[in-house]
Amino acid sequence: MDKAKATALGIQHLLAMYAGAILVPLIIGNAIGFDSKQLTYLVAIDILMCGVATLLQVLSGRYIGIGLPVVLGCTFTAVTPIISIANNPEQGITAVYGAIIASGLIIMLIAGFFSRLVKFFPPVVTGSVVTIIGVSLLPVSMNNMAGGLGADDFASTQNLTLAFATLLIILLVYRFSTGFIRAIAILIGMVAGTLLAIALNAVDFTPIKQADFVHIVQPFYFGVPTFDASAILTMTLVAMVSLVESTGVYFALGSICKKNISQKELARGYRAEGLASIIGGLFNAFPYTTFSQNVGLTKMSGIKDRRVIVITGVMLVLLGFSPKLAALTLLIPTSVLGAAMLAMFGMVITQGITMLAPSVEKSAENAMIAAIAIGMGVGVSVVPELFANLPDRLSILVSNGIVAGSVTAIVLNILFNMIGPKPKDDPMHS
Repeated sequence: MDKAKATALGIQHLLAMYAGAILVPLIIGNAIGFDSKQLTYLVAIDILMCGVATLLQVLSGRYIGIGLPVVLGCTFTAVTPIISIANNPEQGITAVYGAIIASGLIIMLIAGFFSRLVKFFPPVVTGSVVTIIGVSLLPVSMNNMAGGLGADDFASTQNLTLAFATLLIILLVYRFSTGFIRAIAILIGMVAGTLLAIALNAVDFTPIKQADFVHIVQPFYFGVPTFDASAILTMTLVAMVSLVESTGVYFALGSICKKNISQKELARGYRAEGLASIIGGLFNAFPYTTFSQNVGLTKMSGIKDRRVIVITGVMLVLLGFSPKLAALTLLIPTSVLGAAMLAMFGMVITQGITMLAPSVEKSAENAMIAAIAIGMGVGVSVVPELFANLPDRLSILVSNGIVAGSVTAIVLNILFNMIGPKPKDDPMHS
């Protein structure tokens, strides 16, 4: 393959993951009250660390990296827990990064062991968790469609017009295009929605004017990490769920590349994600996971050469050194961002349902596991005050819907599917 073609394919992979990569820092930064300068840094360092994480994973070594054409980006699983920890007065943003670093180290230490524990995370568990994640994120997207919680123009006609115009464009592109264009429908919708906002004089160009062309990244930009036990446990659970998601991607890519994935290779992949989280935490980025949209692109293009992904990783690193380019993402109006989030979070929910469907259809026990786990996860997300009277350390942990739902799904799966005989009579199929 010549360099020009490899570069073009690398750019294609970058565009396919870009919307997902920038959404996580934008959502988190806005939710915890960062100003435009802090948001610019957050987006820039996130893009750079996506490149570092991708290179760690694709350039396999003796202990690190699975060696498949895989692209890594921030995991949506971490969004709600990070916002919850950052906004907690007893924890804050420094506890977020302490928890990310510690959870990354824990993942590296247990990678070999975890590669043998995949049986504890069957589709009924992972599907429930992914569904809970999608549902718990929806209020964020709806508030943003209205202009952002607490905005002076909340639910104004202009905000709703921009939001639904963006959503309509995403749907039209998705409906009437195929291949790569369809794969970047959300990115196209965000660009079109922002252009419409510019035409309506609803965009502030100040962040771009103030941003530097080049910056040197620095560790502990938002403060020296602090280590809180409940925050660490929360982010470790999040990391484990991300590993299970990544495992599915590894096997999907292994199938595309006609390569059998061994237990040792799984462990190397897990260690790469753990190391990426440690580095990300030091430079104030976020935990990383494999991006499934790039798997679809690999399958669609038929190009399995790892050099293409190396080019993508290098381009992400270079982009991350330019705050001016990162500041471009701050032009996206909150209402436009909300519409893109609605589409993406809705797809997270449908992905969870798709993962759940086969196991729920064939087993009444699995249907009950999913029902209680999703009910608990979504219920606690909606009413976190349920556990307000518990001791603070415990309350902080169980008041997180994703963690509450995850633990419920794991425990119930062990109870129903791994301990003792199963009931002979299945009322769903009798």
